[in-house]
Amino acid sequence: MNNFIEIFEQYNWDEVKARIYSKTNEDVERALNASKRTVEDFMALVSPAAAAYLEPMAQLSQQITQKRFGKVVQMYIPLYLSNECNNICTYCGFSLDNKVKRRTLTPMEIMQEAAAIKEMGYDHVLLVTGEANQTVHVDYFKKALELLKPHFSHISMEVQPMDEEDYRELIPYGLNTVLVYQETYHKDDYRKHHPKGKKSNFNYRIETPDRLGRAGIHKMGLGVLIGLEDWRTDSFFTALHLNYLEKTYWKSKYSLSFPRLRPFSGGLEPKVEMSDRELVQLICAYRIFDEEVEISLSTRESEKFRNNVIKLGITSISAGSKTNPGGYVVEPESLEQFEISDDRSPEQIAEVIKQQGYEAVWKDWDRVLY
Repeated sequence: MNNFIEIFEQYNWDEVKARIYSKTNEDVERALNASKRTVEDFMALVSPAAAAYLEPMAQLSQQITQKRFGKVVQMYIPLYLSNECNNICTYCGFSLDNKVKRRTLTPMEIMQEAAAIKEMGYDHVLLVTGEANQTVHVDYFKKALELLKPHFSHISMEVQPMDEEDYRELIPYGLNTVLVYQETYHKDDYRKHHPKGKKSNFNYRIETPDRLGRAGIHKMGLGVLIGLEDWRTDSFFTALHLNYLEKTYWKSKYSLSFPRLRPFSGGLEPKVEMSDRELVQLICAYRIFDEEVEISLSTRESEKFRNNVIKLGITSISAGSKTNPGGYVVEPESLEQFEISDDRSPEQIAEVIKQQGYEAVWKDWDRVLY
């Protein structure tokens, strides 16, 4: 296969969904006892039948995570550079049709925000923007990376999908990781939630990890926005995508996130609700399916939930996050992309991690653990 879209088009959403919901207890037990798990096993692990096996899934997930990653959790924080955006997205506070004040940080403001982040103890930063090519373009990213590279050991980016050559150009400036979430793999619903802008091009977005792999990016992150469509089916396609990428671009590393739809200015009600228990099931299913993938948990989730899942497969966690450009010191009152749920400080989160017998790590895995 030359790219993931060729594999993706071999599957029918409704047929996949039916297969997931038809899985039996025997299928779940077979998946739990397998020495090497397939995407078919993943279907069983996210199926309704697996809900009765949550305790053994949690125990196995914890064992696998400790074996591969030890008892450490990496700390990271987002740095929002811009809330300008040319897309209309039904679920996002930065959407073009949301009439709010827009701003993009200047080089001086970027460094002011970076200084505040460093003061918290962070050495891993995630750069986030809306999708506005006229202002937050490749040259802007080059300048931002150039400014930040001397101060952070690991720089990730969650911005608009770009061409392969763009990624190649950014890597020498210090870009380590790129996160690109498909939002949903349901083509019809994707069009409904992205009616205008470059993001409306489903195929260009789904092929972004292929461009990243060919460019030689160190690590890439995948995920969907839970609440737009059936979470079990969307998660299967995420696992299918991950499986393809790991086999095709085996030199790269991978991470997964599973953001649940959160309130924002203009608000979209979730089409599908996901309970905390179901999210625990999904975290464990991903870990059991893939022992190597890093699993990230953001401040979208509640304090209580985050405390309880640290041991179950999480390898990185954010704390003290602001989801607006300038949110740390420059302009704290600017528009947020979404509301956070856990507003504890990085020090408080690190203490919670310590109390559970784990260590909070502030640098990148590679530089600390290898």
